[in-house]
Amino acid sequence: MFSPKDFIETAEGLLFAVVNPHPEQGKVLCFLRYVNIERLWRKQATDEANAFLRRNHPHYLHYSPVLDARLHAVDIERIVRHHRPQDRLRHIMRQSRYDPVERDVVELCGLLRQQGVDLNRIGITGSVLVGVQKESSDIDLVCYGGEAFHRCRAGVRALIEQDRLQDLSDSNWQASYHRRNCSLSFEEYIWHEKRKYNKALVNGRKFDLSLIEPNESDRQQHYQKLEPVTLTCRITDDTQAFGYPSIYRIEHDSIAAIVCFTATYAGQAFKGETVEVAGMLERNAEGVRHIVVGSSREAHGEHIRVIHG
Repeated sequence: MFSPKDFIETAEGLLFAVVNPHPEQGKVLCFLRYVNIERLWRKQATDEANAFLRRNHPHYLHYSPVLDARLHAVDIERIVRHHRPQDRLRHIMRQSRYDPVERDVVELCGLLRQQGVDLNRIGITGSVLVGVQKESSDIDLVCYGGEAFHRCRAGVRALIEQDRLQDLSDSNWQASYHRRNCSLSFEEYIWHEKRKYNKALVNGRKFDLSLIEPNESDRQQHYQKLEPVTLTCRITDDTQAFGYPSIYRIEHDSIAAIVCFTATYAGQAFKGETVEVAGMLERNAEGVRHIVVGSSREAHGEHIRVIHG
């Protein structure tokens, strides 16, 4: 019914991005992204969103015992509109008139279709999903299923090589790095990002690809936070590296995996590579332990870094 990257709208004029497909206690786990103030949708940064809800709508602040995390949640009966990325993209593709952002969306999707991408498996999220894009807005495409996502990545790589799409410019990379505000150096960030092929430019406009894939992971079990840890380990399975959450199985005596909830480290490492990981060690009732990177949205002090040589 609900999927990460969907948006849900409430009668108070609040737009939340869904972060977990599994409702909890009759609530959809999400995070506030836009507030309607004087008939204008205003984007909310993380701290702004938390402060706004504390001040005006504290009933949307939520502690998740499953995730052992504080985030936002909306009772299903309070949702007045459910914005779905696939529906929005189909609507754009059927239009006869476009704004500049929508025009680039149509061109990008046309290029991807030529590369064999099934557009029925693609949606659009972010500001375009809810129709609040500006002329400078980025494009956030959502791919449903690994086949569609990896075909898109391969298509982006081929289109860059054909100069029909462009790699990010230095200023684009700088802006992306500062927006992520991650623990890596700029050079480290660029090295990891350039091999992912999940972002590029269409007509000078940045776009990103993200993967949504049904994942009945053990995140439905209750996990208890133990302590921050930093360790070096080898990746043994990267099949869910680009998913949400990103999951990396690792070679370790007592820790099963790295579980990542921030897009910064999606697709960060591949099978056989050695990484340094800093995050929060968690354990479930069965004693299974993993490291969470992204225990907060910005993941300050948490990272996944490939170790060369």
